[in-house]
Amino acid sequence: MTASYLCAAFGDRVSVTLVESEQVGRIGVGEATFSTVRHFFEYLGLAESDWMPACNATYKLGIRFENWREPGHHFYHPFERQRVVDGFSLTDWWLHDPRTTRFDNDCFLVGTLCDNQKSPRYLNGSLFEEQLAEPGLRRTTLTEQRTQFPYAYHFDAGLLADFLRDYAVRRGVRHIVDDVVHVERDDRGWIGSVRTRGHGDLTGDLFIDCTGFRSLLMQNTLGEPFESYQDSLPNDRAVALRVPVDMDQAGLRPYTTATAQDAGWIWTIPLFGRIGTGYVYSGDYCDAEEAERTLRAFVGPAADDLEANHIRMRIGRSRRSWVGNCVAVGLSSGFVEPLESTGIFFIQHAIEQLIKHFPDPTWDEALRDSYNRLVARCMDGVREFLVLHYYGAARADNDYWRDTKRREIPGELAERVERWRTKLPDSESVYPYYHGFEPYSYVCMLLGLGGIRLQASPALRLLDDRPARREFDRVAAQARSLRESLPTQHEYFAQFH
Repeated sequence: MTASYLCAAFGDRVSVTLVESEQVGRIGVGEATFSTVRHFFEYLGLAESDWMPACNATYKLGIRFENWREPGHHFYHPFERQRVVDGFSLTDWWLHDPRTTRFDNDCFLVGTLCDNQKSPRYLNGSLFEEQLAEPGLRRTTLTEQRTQFPYAYHFDAGLLADFLRDYAVRRGVRHIVDDVVHVERDDRGWIGSVRTRGHGDLTGDLFIDCTGFRSLLMQNTLGEPFESYQDSLPNDRAVALRVPVDMDQAGLRPYTTATAQDAGWIWTIPLFGRIGTGYVYSGDYCDAEEAERTLRAFVGPAADDLEANHIRMRIGRSRRSWVGNCVAVGLSSGFVEPLESTGIFFIQHAIEQLIKHFPDPTWDEALRDSYNRLVARCMDGVREFLVLHYYGAARADNDYWRDTKRREIPGELAERVERWRTKLPDSESVYPYYHGFEPYSYVCMLLGLGGIRLQASPALRLLDDRPARREFDRVAAQARSLRESLPTQHEYFAQFH
């Protein structure tokens, strides 16, 4: 992703060399993303038809959370902003007078589309909401967005890596397949060169560390301290399976599923032709063998004879992600856990900020400081949002889930939760720095998780509720119309395969 974005941004004005080892495996197990990832592909000049079929990609309308409140309960966190009636969000009106027990279906369209496995696009490629239709390919970045696009993607991360490698090489990136055996520091203490087994020493001005949890340059060579998040986010392991699926029989769900388990949760990511699934858990509550048994039992007979991939995760971030002439991107910079599909988002955010803070020959420290501040704030904000998932979940049926309420949470989040008990989150009361999540995401989690007592605004008792009732009716009518008119996701993607 980094190499392709650099060459898309700077062309031949910057020389880029990408070093990869055949001995180092990829950690991607079938990836889910934010809706903002589309801006990455647009920046590269890629349409969906250019890359999606090659990566077995599908659409993601949101995340379905199962059993986080109680067994059998589910709700959706959609890519869809709230509607507003007389200055109050529709979720406020719902809390005042619920239409049904399903806030996600009453207040949003996406819940109905997910329940019926609908594609967000018609067979001719048009988007289900004309006013949301994108105006062709144009180059924009994350922090410029003022609208909520209604879907993200699922894709095979390995296939996408291959696709982007070829994209970058065609545009002049030098690609070296070799093993790095030594890193040499210069007289400033910065990175001077990397020594490869077959190609000797490779020098450069700027080195970008994409070595994953190993963090070969940033931590191992430069010794930058790592700040752990595990005091508040204890899940540090995962076991994953790639499960072949007959899509003609099973259909193709347009959402990621996060199913709560005794020591964590299981993700289910539907790609075209297979499912990526994995159990994210804490090693303090569950060992690897038990986790694999749990995952195989969850998948059922389709898991027989499949090889399990066990992953140890480093939860937290580098104190600084840019030190000297080295920038850490992706897992070498930091990671929370996969719960809200933030891994690819962190990569995209880091790359975009690198372009915006690209150094000049003087290596202005102000640029580095600004970059580090923005990247750190983004990760800290995601940490806070994910802690809310566990603290706010009503589930408390074993030590793992009870401890999510006993564990100390970041101080500012504790203050925010107290405010949210009497007034739903808004732009003034959520984490104030850019981290990819908007107030409506916090609202959806609080309403769905059910572990924090909420109350509607007292003002709603004094307002005329007829406009709100009409808006609820409008949501229901639009949802019915879309359910009837849109193809299923399987029908949509079958035409490309």
